[in-house]
Amino acid sequence: MKGIVIAGPTGVGKTELSIKLAKALNAEIVSADSAQVYIGMDIGTAKIGEQEMDGVVHHMIDIVEPIKKYSVGDYQRSVDDILKKSEDKNILLVGGTGLYIDSVARGLSALPESDLKIREKLMAEDGEKLFKTLCEVDPESAESIHPNNKRRVERALEVFYQTGEKFSVLSKKNIKGNNFKFLKVALERDRDYLYERINKRVEIMMENGLLEEVTSLYQKYGETLRKINIIGYTEIVDYLEGKISLDVAKELIQKNSRNYAKRQFTWFKNDHEYIWYDLDKMTEKEIFLDILERFNRL
Repeated sequence: MKGIVIAGPTGVGKTELSIKLAKALNAEIVSADSAQVYIGMDIGTAKIGEQEMDGVVHHMIDIVEPIKKYSVGDYQRSVDDILKKSEDKNILLVGGTGLYIDSVARGLSALPESDLKIREKLMAEDGEKLFKTLCEVDPESAESIHPNNKRRVERALEVFYQTGEKFSVLSKKNIKGNNFKFLKVALERDRDYLYERINKRVEIMMENGLLEEVTSLYQKYGETLRKINIIGYTEIVDYLEGKISLDVAKELIQKNSRNYAKRQFTWFKNDHEYIWYDLDKMTEKEIFLDILERFNRL
């Protein structure tokens, strides 16, 4: 079984290319966007509409309500189930949430869920004492965790007490839950031009009713909407609560979106398995044909 990952920063142009590739390969698309899993959060997440899907089946969109906690582990389990049922199909994994993509393409580390009893006991302990204990039981983790980062020290010790194994070892053991081999490609553009696209995209979101969408969600969910911390929603909630003006909210959405794109570039550039395509240097058709050729050789 094989598939294609199409990654890259927000606003770069992943959606259009993914639809064309999916139609050419008779493939289904699995969204890898941590914001698009939420029901009702459409405009601010640039969620693809039914007309834009052009008949291509999409998965992992509108999965949970914003009041529900949703983790990368939840995402991995859901996508692995989809892939197990789709072993006779081509699959495109499309999005900009690197951790979600990695959970499917590489697997997640074999760390246990948090144990509240152990965690509460550790939280009550002195931070210096905890770090000293970590140095004794897992010196490798102690070297990579700052002594003042008590939360991470607690987590490393929690895993050790739960499993009897070092956090530094378990955190590097990835468990992959599917048999798909992925061709990993990423899209990029000139940074300044991309930031212009992002700014314009936010303008369009505001024109298309982002304020009204967030207002409706805020009336339904209240402060929970802020807690999931999604760009475009947190800033508008601040406006609704009278903390900032609407103009400032829009400027912050643009700024935070640009900063998010920078972080996405960093994440994907650090993964040397990706083949990069510059949309300013190649036409979409050239990129499309090259990806198809590589996929056929996979």
